[in-house]
Amino acid sequence: MSRKLNVAIVGATGVVGSIMRRLLADERDKWGEIRLVASPRSAGKVLTVGDEEITVQAIGPDVFDGVDIAHFDLPDEVSAEWVPIAAAAGAVVIDKSAYFRMDPEVPLVCREANPEAASERPKGIIANANCTTLALIPTLAALDKAFGLVSMSVASYQAASGSGKEGLEALYAQIDKTASVERIGTEPDDVRAVLGTEYDSPFGAPLALNVVPKVGGWRDGGWTSEELKVRNESRKILGLPDLKVASTCVRVPVAVGHSQAVHATFSSEVTVAEAHRVLAEAEGVDLVDDPDNMVFPMPIDSVGKPGTQVGRVRQSIDFPNSLEFFVVGDNLMKGAALNSIETAELIRLELEAKQ
Repeated sequence: MSRKLNVAIVGATGVVGSIMRRLLADERDKWGEIRLVASPRSAGKVLTVGDEEITVQAIGPDVFDGVDIAHFDLPDEVSAEWVPIAAAAGAVVIDKSAYFRMDPEVPLVCREANPEAASERPKGIIANANCTTLALIPTLAALDKAFGLVSMSVASYQAASGSGKEGLEALYAQIDKTASVERIGTEPDDVRAVLGTEYDSPFGAPLALNVVPKVGGWRDGGWTSEELKVRNESRKILGLPDLKVASTCVRVPVAVGHSQAVHATFSSEVTVAEAHRVLAEAEGVDLVDDPDNMVFPMPIDSVGKPGTQVGRVRQSIDFPNSLEFFVVGDNLMKGAALNSIETAELIRLELEAKQ
């Protein structure tokens, strides 16, 4: 009988870490020891994985001894330091930061699009794509396989939790502050007057009763890092280096669930009926498309769902071989924790087969 693999969650005390603990508890029989790792200030805390109580360990070189798979959910600069250390200790690292995503020697894996890439990891590292990209990929991969994707234009409507626990708490604080103010948002500057500049963090502007057309840091040409991630990561995962992509990413006052309006053009003719057939059969995709009965994807219906939802599928009126559609995914599930768990399952099957 093959040995069960040992797993570490690095960043176990965060929002995504808590979801990973729950997902691992759901498949506890597949894994050996589960090790919870965080910063020194969180060391000693006792967290649960299902019914199991586990003490959090401070990150350090020794913490990866005997670990087969390490899930990392840390800021870019911290992952840059510790991911190579974990990989050098023998762990296969699945890293959620942006630091390694575009490294040509680090596969960027989404099970629905390129599961085979998980076995090609010369550095012992696998990158988890951005949450916005991962909400798109299952739908795009299915449509690309059927019709040949050549270009897309994407407008995203991204939840506050995409900025982590700080973002979610900031949204709730702003809602609390503005909820009792009668007719707020109908007069010039009244939202800013009520909230003040202390509520600009972490979005750069108030989010309650507002949308903020900036997600990520500024880059050359007026683009944001998030918009460039959608372009570059989609190209890498889909294996389409010449894919034409335009993206505008916007933060909206939603707690959980990233939404995206997509215009996609294909190399062959496509109809709504054909697209429905493909999407209904696609792995990781839930077709939610009955607009006459007010059935379409919405972030409040995506929370906790493992797949991404797609609907409002329409044939473009003015663009040949093109579709318009709306995609929604829980940015903390498929966009982070679940994709990492799915990638780990690919590795588990590979490594156990070699024992």
